[in-house]
Amino acid sequence: MSDPTHTARKAFGDIAPALAEYTDTVLFGEVWERPGLSPRDRSLVTVASLVSLYRSNELSFHLKKALENGVRRDELVELITHLAFYSGWPTASTALAIARRVFEEAGVES
Repeated sequence: MSDPTHTARKAFGDIAPALAEYTDTVLFGEVWERPGLSPRDRSLVTVASLVSLYRSNELSFHLKKALENGVRRDELVELITHLAFYSGWPTASTALAIARRVFEEAGVES
């Protein structure tokens, strides 16, 4: 897995160093490490939230992270399918297109 404590610094630390620091140390360094949920469960919750809120910009990153955290492809597809009834068809179809690309890049087959 990539080093989550430096991900934001690499992505946007040059333009927003404070936000990168908060992201790396607080979000991924503290929030994601809390004992109340496993990383796998946090990934499921995060992906569901991103799909429901139509936050396609961050979705590919978190789909990949979910796979790294042990969430299976079929579980992610089922999550998206389920959300079509709660967050709408456009959010689900957009998420599936992003998921397809992430699965292909990760070499994850059905």
